[in-house]
Amino acid sequence: MTVLVTGVAGFIGSHVARALLDRGDRVVGVDDLNAYYDVSLKRARLARLTGSSAFSFFERDVSDREGMEAVRAAEPGISGIVHLAAQAGVRHSLVDPYAYVRSNVMGHLTMLELARRLDGLRRFVYASSSSVYGSSAKLPFVVGDPVDAPRSLYAATKRADEMMSDVYVHTHGLTLTGLRFFTVYGPWGRPDMAPWIFARSIFAGERIEVFNLGLVKRDFSYVDDVVDGVLRAYDRAGERPGHALYNLGASRGEDLMRFIALLERAIGKGATIDLQPAQLGDVPETAADIEATRRDLGWSPKTPIEEGVPRFVDWFRDYHRL
Repeated sequence: MTVLVTGVAGFIGSHVARALLDRGDRVVGVDDLNAYYDVSLKRARLARLTGSSAFSFFERDVSDREGMEAVRAAEPGISGIVHLAAQAGVRHSLVDPYAYVRSNVMGHLTMLELARRLDGLRRFVYASSSSVYGSSAKLPFVVGDPVDAPRSLYAATKRADEMMSDVYVHTHGLTLTGLRFFTVYGPWGRPDMAPWIFARSIFAGERIEVFNLGLVKRDFSYVDDVVDGVLRAYDRAGERPGHALYNLGASRGEDLMRFIALLERAIGKGATIDLQPAQLGDVPETAADIEATRRDLGWSPKTPIEEGVPRFVDWFRDYHRL
């Protein structure tokens, strides 16, 4: 089977592509290699894939209709899509809102249009986000909860993706599966996310800014578990016609200060913590209800943060030669 993976040089996308290749699928990767964070990290992720003869790469922006049509023409055998490309980051959406609408909204529309023109398409899985739940006080977050009050433009674009997907199911008969990712961490992670920022600061002996005075809980989800969930969703995507949504999270909110303590222990150094007030767009706590994910996909997380954090630190130390 030939799978089109967008965002293939990204954190989750590169792991998903590697897992697909390892099990014998052919992967067509698309990524625009934008400069939102260090491009050398994205190229290093790609280097783990380019040695395989079953992998081909196109440097394209998913919002570029002509560019994506060129990919479709060059790869007529595509039978599945895992659409993970997006402009990420809640806080950056306050700086460059246009990038979010271009990549997340127009990019998703372009992929939906491409999908309905692929005669052999059997599966389409895409990335949504736990951010769509906004600042809901009801925990854990259930897929059926109201999600009409986003707290960031990033969240609004991800909810727009879900709504557009609903439309394309009803108007074009597509079968779509959206995955609401919670806070994913692990090897090859993103430099703009807290685990990387905190680890870098602890190694360097620099202070860590912790927002909302440290009163934050996050559903930290280890990347290997998330990749397993993506593949399970992909493999079962054709079984249920229509539009399905699932949470992929560890199903519990962990205290951010405890996560930092585990980083300190794995690194062998203490952190200098600077408590700050909450930032615009942040939510105090996240936790995923994964009952439907367990039922329909047979998936549950296996890696607690006590195991995942040291693995991340080992990779971080090796990658940076610390």
